[in-house]
Amino acid sequence: MTTSHDGPAVTGTLPVEQYVAGLPRKRMAAGVLFRDSSDRVLVVEPSYKHYWEMPGGSVEADEAPWAAAERELLEELGWNYRLGRLLVVDYVRPQDSRPEGVIFVFDGGVLTEGDLARMTLNTNEIRSAGFCTVQELAGKMKPLLIDRFTAALNAVREGAIVLCEQGRRIA
Repeated sequence: MTTSHDGPAVTGTLPVEQYVAGLPRKRMAAGVLFRDSSDRVLVVEPSYKHYWEMPGGSVEADEAPWAAAERELLEELGWNYRLGRLLVVDYVRPQDSRPEGVIFVFDGGVLTEGDLARMTLNTNEIRSAGFCTVQELAGKMKPLLIDRFTAALNAVREGAIVLCEQGRRIA
């Protein structure tokens, strides 16, 4: 990289600002895997979608994925919660009018029915929440999301970080 005496830093022949403006953008989201002592997973029923989801949501501009997950838990469930470790990084191709993206899944640990009773659902966003087995998710959730839940559960069991593409484990 060179710097001109009169202008901005230059990479090759493009000013850095122009180079950065031309870089691709990806959407990001962050979810949290909560489970109970029977390995059922916590799912939420959004009021604005036709399928159930993992607790979490979109990462906003200038926000870290882990901060987004914590913010979403507070907004959706009324929980001020510290996340566990990263479990899954999932690359998703463009679909349903959404651009490609990267989804992060963090460990929320094991919850009890008492923890669920202390939830304060934001009814503008979430209709209901509860524990389900992965098998019970069929019909409530897109296959890609079921695959992501499965990958996250495997990551917990293995003590690993799992890389996925379209919810399917690749490493």
